[in-house]
Amino acid sequence: MTGLERLSKFKHEREINNKKTVENITTPDDSLDTIKTEALARVVNDLAPDFSPDLLNQQQNRELETKVQEATTAVLTENGKFMSRAERQQLIREVMNEIVGLGPIEPLVRDPDVSEIMVNGPNQVYVERKGRIYPTDVRFRDDEHVLHVIEKIISPLGRHIDETSPMVDARLPDGSRVNAIIPPLAIHGPTLTIRKFSVEPYTVEDLISFGTLNSHMALFFKACVEGRLNIIVSGGTGTGKTTTLNVLSSFIPHQERIVTIEDAAELKLQQEHVVSLESRPANIEGKGQVTIRDLVINSLRMRPDRIVVGEARGGEALDMLQAMNTGHDGSLTTVHANSPRDTLSRIETMVLMAGMDLPVRAIREQIASAVNLVVQISRFLDGSRKVTQVTEVVGMESDTITLQDIFVYEQKGFDEQGRVNGRFRPTGIVPKCITSFGAKGINLPLDVFQPRADSVRVVS
Repeated sequence: MTGLERLSKFKHEREINNKKTVENITTPDDSLDTIKTEALARVVNDLAPDFSPDLLNQQQNRELETKVQEATTAVLTENGKFMSRAERQQLIREVMNEIVGLGPIEPLVRDPDVSEIMVNGPNQVYVERKGRIYPTDVRFRDDEHVLHVIEKIISPLGRHIDETSPMVDARLPDGSRVNAIIPPLAIHGPTLTIRKFSVEPYTVEDLISFGTLNSHMALFFKACVEGRLNIIVSGGTGTGKTTTLNVLSSFIPHQERIVTIEDAAELKLQQEHVVSLESRPANIEGKGQVTIRDLVINSLRMRPDRIVVGEARGGEALDMLQAMNTGHDGSLTTVHANSPRDTLSRIETMVLMAGMDLPVRAIREQIASAVNLVVQISRFLDGSRKVTQVTEVVGMESDTITLQDIFVYEQKGFDEQGRVNGRFRPTGIVPKCITSFGAKGINLPLDVFQPRADSVRVVS
């Protein structure tokens, strides 16, 4: 959305709010909203037609803040409203957030402790902190206000949302994942969900400190990635699959060419030679759609050393398996599933979704040959996320894919604070894949896989 279009939107909102404003203000909140809207309108009217909030430098931002301060002071004087210095500064910040930020939720977006923001209409906003959901006192003026924030997010990405296309996936400039759905599908008003990611990508040391995995598992993962095993990270919604995929990808050698494929670009790879591809939905006319599967097929012609797919959820699973089986080893992806066995069953189903009439045994043979390791992640009642199973795909026995657990997480219960109590334990099985590590110059001590009485005990 251009600056001029945003200005028009602001002015349109002002007209709507003026129509809705009652003659006698009865509550302080209504009065404050009126002052905020009037100050916002005055600033917008003074801005240049080519104004764009996305292109402000520090000097221009300070000048804009001065204009907001002057307009706010004038409106307060005209309305005979007295405010303390702190209240006035808060009002100025809120008006600035409307112009250059995401309105009422801008402070939540900036809060590093908030991992998810959930807007359930104008009067209900929740956040997630440390894995737990809490209500907030953040409010929007009305449905139009929420919709305006949604459009500010998606317009720079070339996405659109309206009654004919009432759902959209997008991302913020920092890579945070955004989903929006509006009426008539969202019954109680426009709904916005923002899943934030750390400004600095988490490292494997961070995951160890969080209790997501232990040091022996980290050594094994590093060897598997460097050894070019095909790895699937599986888990439910919000378990940390993308974060774990980011950490695993950090083990990819820097000299390799990596192609990432996602619905909305979220991965933050630290290597230099990275090509990031993003799918595209159909336009208003129903044309121009580019699916994950299209991008996977195209990536095979881009001379990739590694293919990293943000999430496999459809027919692209078949193309991924074929790529893994034809020289493109070392690939990484995520799948929604509740266990390693369920992961393979889901992949089998997704291959059938590709429309190919393949025998089930042929599909399972492809899976058993292509997939080397499944990393299962779970989210516990205390909000903590842990790798609960590290499972190797061994091969086929009759019509069944054979699996063996290398590491498991054993939950012992909860402590007095309600935190999960348990430990990571190696099963004692040495994975078959270790035989290929030596030829690649990867040295992994076998005692990593030996059960010990002092297996790492973890309290969230």
